[in-house]
Amino acid sequence: MMRKLAVFALATCALLAAVSCRRGDDASNNQPTIALVLKTLNNPFFIDMQKGAEDAARKLGVNLTVQAAEREVDVEKQMQIIENLIQGKVTALCVTPSGSKEVVPAIVKANKAGIPVLIVDTRVNQEALQSAGGKVAGFIGSDNLEGGRVAGEFVAKKLGGKGKVAILEGIPGHETGDSRLKGFREVIARHPGIEIVSSQTANWERDQGYNVFQNMLQAHPDIQALFACSDLMALGALEAIAAARKTGKIIVVGFDAFSEAREAVNKGTMDATVAQSPYEMGRTAVENAWKVLKGEKIQEDISLGVELITKENANAASGR
Repeated sequence: MMRKLAVFALATCALLAAVSCRRGDDASNNQPTIALVLKTLNNPFFIDMQKGAEDAARKLGVNLTVQAAEREVDVEKQMQIIENLIQGKVTALCVTPSGSKEVVPAIVKANKAGIPVLIVDTRVNQEALQSAGGKVAGFIGSDNLEGGRVAGEFVAKKLGGKGKVAILEGIPGHETGDSRLKGFREVIARHPGIEIVSSQTANWERDQGYNVFQNMLQAHPDIQALFACSDLMALGALEAIAAARKTGKIIVVGFDAFSEAREAVNKGTMDATVAQSPYEMGRTAVENAWKVLKGEKIQEDISLGVELITKENANAASGR
């Protein structure tokens, strides 16, 4: 009985609304504690980011705590996590903001507490940050605008410059999704024969990807291609496509290139996905936080590359 309870507790820990893991020696070893606050740990992208951060912390011999809200859309929960970490007097904060503007007050509080903040994956709204008098030590992430352009070029080429396209957007006002969407639309706008018949949010979630795209197909049964701003939404859309018996008949491009998406590309149910480097983001964030704590100068804007994954290179190792 006790063993069953232990197994249940371990499984539940991985899915709690706030997940906390400490790496390296115990905090009493007088080493700094770096906190990595993710949007969620219910997404393979952020799990890879956590692994990169853990490996860096282990190598450097620093303490690492990783926390996240259960859902990416839960901005309020993420802000609460950050405030608790500030009160707990962590030494440095690395944050993947759930809200580009909403995170600003938490950054300002960290500044006042003398805790350096590094932003990962999603940029902070600079106007809001400057207006509040806040500052960050640096940014580590992908060029999401370029990633959207890469996806757009692929779709335009596959369609031969003519066809009907749908888009599953990320969270409205969220810098990551907005940049991907902007890059994709920029390219499609150069092809007058391609029409975007529907563009709606599915809030980064798989079940919403299914429901939203199912509705899109009912309203526009002649959709020929889909760009989903994340793989989770793309995989949900694939289920809707299968339910409509249209597997292989609609071009599907996702974003993130985690393992299940690569498998779908390999099988031919998904045409492509744009790869980032979440492991490198996590590793680089912790390494740079450590440098800041030591008083070393760091590069303020580190942009990691993106790569289009198709059937030809789907089996290649992700960027570690």
